Amino acid sequence: MENNLKSKLYSLLKKDSRLWSEETKELNETLLKDLLDKLDEKLIEILLGDKEVKEKFFIKIKDVFVLKQNELKFFIDENKLDNSYTQYQNKIGLRVGNKLLSERNEVVLDWPFKDCVLQGGMTKEDQKRNEIFFNKVLAKDEIDRLEDPKVLVNWKRYTVKGEEKVKEFKRDKDGTIRENLIIKGNNLLALHSLKEQFTGKVKLIYIDPPYNTGGNGDTFLYNNNFKHSTWLTFMKNRIEVAKKLLTTDGVMIIAIDENEQPYLGVLIDELFKEYENHCVTIVHNPRGIQGANFSYTHEYAFFIFPKGTKAIQNRKIAKEDIKQRGLRDNGGESLRTDAKNCFYSILVDKCTKQVIDFGDVCTDKIHPKANIHKGDFVEIYPIDKEGVERKWRYAKQSVEKIKNLLSVIEKGGIYDIKIGKDFGKHRTVWIDKKYDSNEYGTKLVKDLVPESNFSFPKSLYNVYDAIYAVIQDDKQAIVLDYHAGSGTTGHAVFDLNKKDKGNRKFILIEQLDYIQTVTAPRIQEVLKRNKSDDNFIYLELAKWNEEAKEKILKAKNLKELKKLFDELYERYFLNYNVKTKEFKEKMLKEEGFKKLGLDEQKKLFVKMLDMNQMYVNFSERADKKYNFSKNDIDLSEEFYNAKK
Repeated sequence: MENNLKSKLYSLLKKDSRLWSEETKELNETLLKDLLDKLDEKLIEILLGDKEVKEKFFIKIKDVFVLKQNELKFFIDENKLDNSYTQYQNKIGLRVGNKLLSERNEVVLDWPFKDCVLQGGMTKEDQKRNEIFFNKVLAKDEIDRLEDPKVLVNWKRYTVKGEEKVKEFKRDKDGTIRENLIIKGNNLLALHSLKEQFTGKVKLIYIDPPYNTGGNGDTFLYNNNFKHSTWLTFMKNRIEVAKKLLTTDGVMIIAIDENEQPYLGVLIDELFKEYENHCVTIVHNPRGIQGANFSYTHEYAFFIFPKGTKAIQNRKIAKEDIKQRGLRDNGGESLRTDAKNCFYSILVDKCTKQVIDFGDVCTDKIHPKANIHKGDFVEIYPIDKEGVERKWRYAKQSVEKIKNLLSVIEKGGIYDIKIGKDFGKHRTVWIDKKYDSNEYGTKLVKDLVPESNFSFPKSLYNVYDAIYAVIQDDKQAIVLDYHAGSGTTGHAVFDLNKKDKGNRKFILIEQLDYIQTVTAPRIQEVLKRNKSDDNFIYLELAKWNEEAKEKILKAKNLKELKKLFDELYERYFLNYNVKTKEFKEKMLKEEGFKKLGLDEQKKLFVKMLDMNQMYVNFSERADKKYNFSKNDIDLSEEFYNAKK
């Protein structure tokens, strides 16, 4: 009976030419559902033309037939033509008006929600990658549970002494958790889980995302061969929620290379309309990456901060690079009469040749010598060797602040004052051997974690200098990195705290398993070497369908996939319109399906999973199905401030 109704329905729908692609002769189900939602008059008239369809999908109220829209849409989803793998969507049905995008000439910028399965398989690190890349497209109205906070499990506290149980959290006066956190799980969902706790609390976000190189020079141990549009959407979805975590004067830094730099710049301008956006060039690979025409030695870092703020502090200049110049002004507008409050004496100890004090601003009647000797001391005035009265570069009211930058020069019994600044504005091109990602990235990580096989980690000093530029004067800052990789950002925060005895905290998020074998061990080793009394907490988002996805990706052949099917059906959550019996008894036996490559077969298995159920929502923590420990539930409740 169902098949008969299905045939009648499709016969009726063929009468509406709007619903059928002239090219493929396939039904445009997206448009069909849209017309049903709008109660399109023409479509309703067609459906009422068949008695059986009218009885099934309409309800009569007095003399009016009312369409049961949801029931009809559910029937359409449940009864795909033959429910064959050939009918799974292989393109996004974007449309303008009543025509598919592919049928029109206009350019349309559309932002569907996309989340990524980052890793499918991997070759050796020194070979070109051929990983599987899966991408899930969801309409916004399908995201009803995805962004809810998740249950948090597998809590561990790491100190210099080793691993401990987590019993409680330290909090600021306002209740914000004051702990270093390393979180394993999908970074998009982890960011949403942090929203309630950390919105408006993060001073700096530093990320080093997938560069979308399409080659083997990848920054992370996962596939970063995205198409531009997919990569930009991947970035956009995460930046939008991350931005909410920033303080009102918060800064975001995004590292990137030439492949996506111009596209990312446009996206940043779109998402940060009230912010300044500065792109810095950093020479990170002096040996160069060979291209057909150029050898690339650099990458970029976008610094994004609210307009009108002094967000980027001065850079420190190494002692050997400090340039000395006279404190006495010269050139145009350097005379005493040009700034009277800049004419005063500087008292110097002859023995130590140190500046010890500053005299008062001289009245117009006083015309001293350049040097006035008073026993063991000498008063120095800004008078040049020709006897011209000039001025110091700093007024009396401000010179005390730069006293530590002054030095005394004595030549032939004549004393003068020099200034050498150990700070200056950051330049837009950073060149220094310490930014070499091989010497201070790969080799450094290998030293900290000898068994690491992590490719292309950032130079520690590249990241250190970037975050120092923002938080050098904020010893309580919270720093977030949701593309944590090998943990360079956490390492840099610990080193900065060691240098100035700060209490900055980091939050690192990473999805892949090397967070347990590289990231966390690296940070713990830094604690040991720094002899720090600080610590960090490791935790994970509680996986569910994510666990199923991982099992699918690990399958080595179709036989293993078939064996896995019953477990998927019984244990995990599948999409409501998956006809499991037909899939198992018919589809898996079709010759066409068997001839598909293993990657394609895996894709169809992944498509069956309900993407809203990849991780377990915090609201379902007490469900016996998941078998969470009392400790994990208690700590999750305390984390979200949800304890009754």
